[in-house]
Amino acid sequence: MTIDAKLDTAEIARYARHIVLPEVGGAGQQKLKAARVLVIGAGGLGAPVLQYLAAAGVGTLGVIDDDVVSLSNLQRQVIHATADIGRPKVESAVMAINALNPHVTATMHHTRLEAGNAEEIFRHYHLVIDGSDNFDTRYLAADTAEAVQVPLVTGAVGRFDGSVTVLKPFETDVEGHPNPSYRDLFPAPPPPGVVPSCAEAGVLGALTGVIGTLQAMEAIKLITGIGVPLVGRLLLYDALAAEFSTIRYRRGAA
Repeated sequence: MTIDAKLDTAEIARYARHIVLPEVGGAGQQKLKAARVLVIGAGGLGAPVLQYLAAAGVGTLGVIDDDVVSLSNLQRQVIHATADIGRPKVESAVMAINALNPHVTATMHHTRLEAGNAEEIFRHYHLVIDGSDNFDTRYLAADTAEAVQVPLVTGAVGRFDGSVTVLKPFETDVEGHPNPSYRDLFPAPPPPGVVPSCAEAGVLGALTGVIGTLQAMEAIKLITGIGVPLVGRLLLYDALAAEFSTIRYRRGAA
């Protein structure tokens, strides 16, 4: 899963604002080029994740989604256009990525993430970002990422609120304690029907942009090794109050 991470003249010019940052520099940009990132869902969260990671120069972006673009998606799924209605979301997203940055290789997985294909797909990537909109997929993604030891950036949105965290349960913290898993944060999904879907409750379109962009930021931090990722911390955003808060969580008893 290695690629030539050398930057050509056009890439150096394109990523100049990254390279001038001492924390990133040419070495960090080369890490981005060498990275293989899978994004689950080309919807409200996946759209800004894919756009910002493509713009940042992540070398290989995989996108998995089995849905097609509908008119009601366009209020928040900004990687798609009106002309894409009826087109598979993975196809529309890859077309947008190619138009944004020809230095990025975009891979389509036009399928639903399931127990039978998750491990095989995940093993081709260095990092997974979950932008799904249902609990079954979130738990499957978290369990699979833990099993194959791939970091996972997971996010979720409600009507006017959202959250982001980073999962690396196969590693330990600076004190040698195992990092928490998704099930340490959310031991079990809520009963069916308790949490309404986006279609039932609605969601403010710009909110998905905020949370998706935060997911992209965490991915860039993980790839380049800068900053402190949200491991063991759940970042919460209340859009109506314009407030952020953080909840710390730990590994549960075995």
